[in-house]
Amino acid sequence: MKQSAPPIEPAAVLVRLAAELPHWTYENGWIRRRIRTSGWKSTLMVINTVGHLAEAAWHHPDLAASYAFVVIKLQTHSAGGITDLDFALARKIEEVVCWQPAQEGLFEGTPTDPRFRYIKYEGETD
Repeated sequence: MKQSAPPIEPAAVLVRLAAELPHWTYENGWIRRRIRTSGWKSTLMVINTVGHLAEAAWHHPDLAASYAFVVIKLQTHSAGGITDLDFALARKIEEVVCWQPAQEGLFEGTPTDPRFRYIKYEGETD
């Protein structure tokens, strides 16, 4: 098992979040992200995706879920605070879960039809 790096000072966490992960916040020693979904099936898909990424990284977030959102909280317990490991997993979650295929390449993304909607991307209205 790798030795944990020392925790990042809270002021530096805030600076890095603003620069690297603008949809994440710093609250009570955790970095946190709330992802809105279109319903229970989408919520479960987000949870499973985050679970896969966390297991592959061997770094496990705290999750809270409701019908149409998931809250992800990260902290390196062994370091007693936020480390580069938390930022790395948060970036991977952001990259995979919040990917918008319609903005690049050949994939068109899910239709805006409510029957097929998946993630409520930042800036979208209901």
